[in-house]
Amino acid sequence: MPFIPHTETDIQAMLATIGVADIDDLFDEIPENLRAGEMHDIPTMMSEMDISRLMMQRAHLDGLPLNFIGAGAYEHHIPAAVWQLTTRGEFYSAYTPYQAEASQGTLQLIYEFQTMMTDLTAMDASNASLYDGASATAEAVLMAIRVNRKSKSRHILLPKSLNPVYRKTIRAICEPQGIKLSEISFSQQTGKTDFSALAEYSKQDITALVIPQINFFGVIEEFDELTQWAEDNGSIAISVANPLLLSVMKPPGEWGRQGIDIAVGEGQPLGAPLSSGGPYYGYMCCKKKHIRQMPGRIVGRTTDADGKQGFVLTLQAREQHIRRSKATSNICTNQGLVVTASTIHMSLLGEEGLARVASQCYKNTHLLQEKLIACGLTPLQSGDCFHEFILPLDKPANEVIDAMAEEGISAGYNLSEDYPEFDSALLVCVTETKSESDLDWYVATLIRYLSQ
Repeated sequence: MPFIPHTETDIQAMLATIGVADIDDLFDEIPENLRAGEMHDIPTMMSEMDISRLMMQRAHLDGLPLNFIGAGAYEHHIPAAVWQLTTRGEFYSAYTPYQAEASQGTLQLIYEFQTMMTDLTAMDASNASLYDGASATAEAVLMAIRVNRKSKSRHILLPKSLNPVYRKTIRAICEPQGIKLSEISFSQQTGKTDFSALAEYSKQDITALVIPQINFFGVIEEFDELTQWAEDNGSIAISVANPLLLSVMKPPGEWGRQGIDIAVGEGQPLGAPLSSGGPYYGYMCCKKKHIRQMPGRIVGRTTDADGKQGFVLTLQAREQHIRRSKATSNICTNQGLVVTASTIHMSLLGEEGLARVASQCYKNTHLLQEKLIACGLTPLQSGDCFHEFILPLDKPANEVIDAMAEEGISAGYNLSEDYPEFDSALLVCVTETKSESDLDWYVATLIRYLSQ
């Protein structure tokens, strides 16, 4: 709503109707010592024009840096039509479409989203949706325990190359439920999961193995071999995949001999802008035989009494619909708007457009590597990579980041915050939004600072 419609007379009438003297009486249960008190530094009144000017001034304080930070959130071009359509009132203010007869547009859009995600992942079913990629991965772990009834250990293997935020989220959600989580190390030469570290768990009772693709370092993992290891050991295989990458690589449903059991990830690359940390959403797909254990809402297509096509919510295993103890999860509703944006985004780009974006990201990533190598800076990984790579430095990463920021460049992510073994290294990200002149500016600025 672009303005507050209630006059002071309206407010007083509403307060009188419910029998209180003023708005503060609505909060009388909050002890006085816990209240914020008056906010003296906020102006009493500003016109709409003045507020707009003030907010624009504050927004500009952040500047418009050339961004080379990824680490799970990626800057992509989003066609103007995506959010122009997404923020139409029909989508923008809609809630969960419980009443199918009044919500066919929203239901059809969600159904189309599910169809697109199953196409990308080569899986049988998709929900719509989960809070974000991190909590979607935690939900996949819980789902794997429900699915793998032969396993009694509740033991999950997490590669250390999985996004550290995801690992922290999984621990926060799963460990209090008595789930054992073991981290698998990676090779510092290739950035890939270390199979020798995985071998010690062979023939043990392992409930599930999580497989990142790409991993946090931008490295393409040995996904077929990891999926096959899970199958051979009677474990559920969970993929955590960048959906954009799936437009040009083998999808999780085709990994190994029989494919992944559960595919999850972050949907932000599909039409959601970088916006101070959100909002994002998590996608989840699975094999048909696991669908009744999948959390979140699912939309199905059916026919009505007159034989006309219709869309409805189905398999509603949420706490609003069944006994709370039987619900798989209550997560999904508030991310429907971003799912709308992703559906429109994928519709506009199509299969060819998504593949072209992914290909340009790959090309730009390797072009920047080549330019750095030509100047004597060598990326750490020898393995192939997408979007990101580790760049060792001879100066502390934080100092480099600060110096580059003064030149209007966000240089990358400081890996030492999560990986102490990389005490002076940047995780550098490149997407299709960067031109060759952007890459040249990055290299020239970095070399100039390092040579001082």
